[in-house]
Amino acid sequence: MTILPVTLREIEQAARRIEGRIRRTPFVLSASLSERFGVPVGLKLEHHQTTGSFKLRGATNAVLSLSPEERARGVVAASTGNHGRALAHAAKAEGSVATICMSRLVPDNKVAEIRRLGANVRIVGRSQDEAQLEVDRLVAEDGLVMVPPFDDAAVVAGQGTLGLEIVEAMPDVATVLVPLSGGGLAAGVAAAVKGRSPRTRVIGLTMERGAAMKASLDAGRPVQVEEVASLADSLGGGIGLDNAVTFAMCRALLDDVILLSETEIAAGMRHAYAEEREVIEGAGAVGIAALLTGRLGRLEGPVAVVLSGRNVDMGQHLRVLNGEAGLLREDAA
Repeated sequence: MTILPVTLREIEQAARRIEGRIRRTPFVLSASLSERFGVPVGLKLEHHQTTGSFKLRGATNAVLSLSPEERARGVVAASTGNHGRALAHAAKAEGSVATICMSRLVPDNKVAEIRRLGANVRIVGRSQDEAQLEVDRLVAEDGLVMVPPFDDAAVVAGQGTLGLEIVEAMPDVATVLVPLSGGGLAAGVAAAVKGRSPRTRVIGLTMERGAAMKASLDAGRPVQVEEVASLADSLGGGIGLDNAVTFAMCRALLDDVILLSETEIAAGMRHAYAEEREVIEGAGAVGIAALLTGRLGRLEGPVAVVLSGRNVDMGQHLRVLNGEAGLLREDAA
């Protein structure tokens, strides 16, 4: 049996470590989706998390796992927005200072919120990989401590606490639908869910545009992909050619990965608002979007759907609701 980088025991330890510092978010039954698909469909409302996304779990566990000396040096990370916001919050709570490096593809609303939380912000290049180069420089030259957005055992263990809450809320869950980007959330949730309920299927959902983990799983090794704008901007970025944690875990634990078009993601956002009365960003809508496409085949229930974040530009959200063309934010010049 393959020994994975993050175990159920480490996720349980993370849950105890971060208790009181993050919200235990609601898990609610969707009447509309349950009726439509003939099985109970529960929604894990992780977009109700303090910083608007699941990322606070992993960032908090990682910061608390550092020594006092490391926290005093300051922490740094590359981010597509939500990890940066979470790390800025977690660092500030523990008396540390965060520096967040982002590409010009990160939406302005996410950049502004990170600045509001007191973090140093650096906008570098047009991809997550270019932002990571600046992180590497700051670690080497200024002695900052890197807290990766996903490929880190402490981060994955923190994200996995969400999976524990799903199984506690729905002990007989048969299928879990989870957003997939660099794999921190999907790996942690899958490890927790399968650790408690081995027969449960865990399916990763991501966008068609620049799906790095899906391309890497298909290739059998981490590969680079072109990063492009998407409604699910939080799912953008590479997984790192030297990926040490999440690639192996996603390969071992995910039962399937489904790609979604921009139109399908928009439909998921509209359903969340119209039927569930929830405002979620594109990355948070991929689970609902996958259900609506019917591509999951014969659905094994009960089903749990992770709504992972709400940090959407509200102008963009309004355009999605109105079904307008040109849904994507304009690329930075």
